[in-house]
Amino acid sequence: MKTLAFFMTFFILTSCGTNYKYFTTDLYERYDWSKSELRRIQFYVSQDIVLYRGVADRANRIQKGQIRLENQEEVEEVIIKRGTPGVFIDAPRKNHFAIAFDDDRDHFLMFGPNSKANGRFLLMAKDWNEHSGEITYGGRIYETTSASAYAALMVDIKRAKKTKYSSTTAEGRRVRR
Repeated sequence: MKTLAFFMTFFILTSCGTNYKYFTTDLYERYDWSKSELRRIQFYVSQDIVLYRGVADRANRIQKGQIRLENQEEVEEVIIKRGTPGVFIDAPRKNHFAIAFDDDRDHFLMFGPNSKANGRFLLMAKDWNEHSGEITYGGRIYETTSASAYAALMVDIKRAKKTKYSSTTAEGRRVRR
């Protein structure tokens, strides 16, 4: 009886939750969504993305008749956590989606299909190397680790199982006399 209760509870909890699936070329081509339809889809990111860039500040000061140059470096970091919701902004090229994860339209990341990842829409960079990638975000160049190359777009797909029931009641049949 406890086993039955466990499975019933498990089924109820899992059927009510989100059902994130990777956004793939197959899904995109199957439904052939327009740009206006894509703007109504809620996208999510599959894993954390961390963007960073160093900002050099060359300050100088004159102290006791000497010029002192001080190099300071500041690091700007943008973190987009796994599961963060995003919206479709535009598709500048076929199958290249600009997705914004905050309110500023100019702060977006590019995602596109990757044949090596079963057509999943993965984070795109200007250039990937063995350890990092170069990303444009908000008009500035940032770096990200190579692990971010596997950050993919996901969507919440709720499949409603519709069963059409047709019911008739037999009235019975009697022998003719």
